[in-house]
Amino acid sequence: MFSSTLKCLVTVWSLALLVPSVHSQAVKPLVAEQGVGAYPFDISQVRLTPSRWLDNQGRTLTYLKWVDMDRLLYVFRVTHKLPTNGAAKNGGWDAPTWRFRGHIQGHLMTAWSQCYSQLGDPVCRERALTMVKELAKCQANPAGFKPGYLMGFPESEFDELEQRNGTIRSGNVPWYVVHKTMAGLLDVWRTLGDKTAEDVLLKLASWADIRTKRLPYATMQSVLKIEFGGVGAVMVDLYYQTGDKRWLDVAARFDHAAVIDPLSRNQDRLLDLHANTQIPKWLSAIREFKATGKQRYKDIAANAWQIVINAHTYSIGGNSQGEAFRAANMISKQLTGAVNEGCNSYNMLKLTRELWSVDANASNTTYFDYYERTLLNHLLGQQNPHDPHGHVTYYTDLKPGGKRGHGPDGKLRYTDDYDSFWCCQGTGTETNTKFADSVYWRDGRSLTLYVNLFTPSVLSWRERGVVVTQRTGFPTSDVSKIKVMGGGGEWTMKIRIPFWTFDAKVLVNGKPVEGVRTGKYASISRTWVDGDEVQIQLPMKLWTMAANDRRDMATLFYGPTVLSGNYGNQPLQTAPTLDLSSIKRVEGSGLQFTGMADGKPVSLSQFYDAHGHTYNVYWVIKGSLPVSRTISDQVEVELL
Repeated sequence: MFSSTLKCLVTVWSLALLVPSVHSQAVKPLVAEQGVGAYPFDISQVRLTPSRWLDNQGRTLTYLKWVDMDRLLYVFRVTHKLPTNGAAKNGGWDAPTWRFRGHIQGHLMTAWSQCYSQLGDPVCRERALTMVKELAKCQANPAGFKPGYLMGFPESEFDELEQRNGTIRSGNVPWYVVHKTMAGLLDVWRTLGDKTAEDVLLKLASWADIRTKRLPYATMQSVLKIEFGGVGAVMVDLYYQTGDKRWLDVAARFDHAAVIDPLSRNQDRLLDLHANTQIPKWLSAIREFKATGKQRYKDIAANAWQIVINAHTYSIGGNSQGEAFRAANMISKQLTGAVNEGCNSYNMLKLTRELWSVDANASNTTYFDYYERTLLNHLLGQQNPHDPHGHVTYYTDLKPGGKRGHGPDGKLRYTDDYDSFWCCQGTGTETNTKFADSVYWRDGRSLTLYVNLFTPSVLSWRERGVVVTQRTGFPTSDVSKIKVMGGGGEWTMKIRIPFWTFDAKVLVNGKPVEGVRTGKYASISRTWVDGDEVQIQLPMKLWTMAANDRRDMATLFYGPTVLSGNYGNQPLQTAPTLDLSSIKRVEGSGLQFTGMADGKPVSLSQFYDAHGHTYNVYWVIKGSLPVSRTISDQVEVELL
């Protein structure tokens, strides 16, 4: 008996070693969020195990530990009149002549913090601390700027912004960079407990408060016509961390009435607005709801999410065409190379998390069905798997005969080491270091564990003394096995049963769970003991998602995965006609299928791996699927 118990404890301890002891909230918030039903586990409590997700993370980690720190500090040191240590200049959006240079450094601070939190990597920790220490030196040498100012460009950019009454001048988006810098400093402070990061952040936030407090309302609203990122959201986070309501006042100054007022009335006024400028405004709104309890803020965020998902979202989960929201419900007419900007999906997934956390008690799987679709089919495949530094594409092309690797100028290229630094490089770096952040959630009393994603991983549920392992080949396999080590007593496991599956089954120690329904959460309440195993079976079939304006044009899915046609180097002028009845799975080959398009054979496989060749995603369709599950206007039919 004793040896059996000892063996069990050794197993639990061994599994727990897979998850570092670092806690991703080294500095706990002083104020709790309101109206929240579920919380994501600290990223420090979840470790990815071998999978494509881990591969992506590894490539990004290599770059994060390699990139030259002095080059990253160049524009800050020059602006604040400090020596550059002989560093070379960066190009692209971090070049000394680029007007909003200095944004990438905030993203990297976040990514380093995430890698340290997950992996306990000392190099990432040291890089984050070094960046903050050197930025503090810059801030301490104001070079004629107002106290607390810290940017890679002069403060005069803000003078110009305030004077031009909201008219757009290329590249002058200084508040956008303030947000990235503050968000990075915040993550280093609360994740690593770094007091220098706290000091630099609060001084910069105080500068922002003083800068905006003196502006008349009309002037501030004209300033908000120009992209400013999520300044409001990071100010709300400062309120949570400090308990000082001053920061809520600053956040409210960044409420852009022209955009959020129509959304509070559930009106789609997004036509031709720069898409990624708007999404952070909605993120700020839901953060403000959690801080103030004002229902209007929640309505703004929820309405915006529904409008974008239903009227402006492509099958892979992304949105925008040429960086803007175009006419509603016109997807088939907006299939170009300049669609699906990476930043937009990054921010939509953040918004999805926020909304789900306040609606977690709802029984349907709406939010995380979308989350899964976008993470798998857009953002996982945004990274070039053949690049050792994990560089990414800005747009994800969906025109007939498209190809991955489009930059913001539309030219075919991915990001690179020092001569791009596009916005999507920053958000892409964050995305590929936080795949573990949404797999598992819990309620506020640690009585319920939510399994929202099927990702090979290990969770250390410290609050209950439980280690949970998930083994799966998803999305190639339709089975996921979850093992509970340590038991933890009486609690409930809730498992998302996605809308795309059918005849799903959940078994506990081989015995079926009753009441498992597609599009709902399967609930298992029991007294758990060490070694309990849950097996989740999510049968997959082929199905199509029609464009929201054309039912005979659709994307082909297998389960959660978009399948694209491989056309090698062949150009396509129009969407091929795919005979659905011809599609067959290639046995023993994962997600490989064959079919007939325009009367010719075509190979079909997972879109997230479609790199280095011409592909097709939206088809003119005819016939019916061999095992038919066709969903037209899927979002409206299945999710609402």
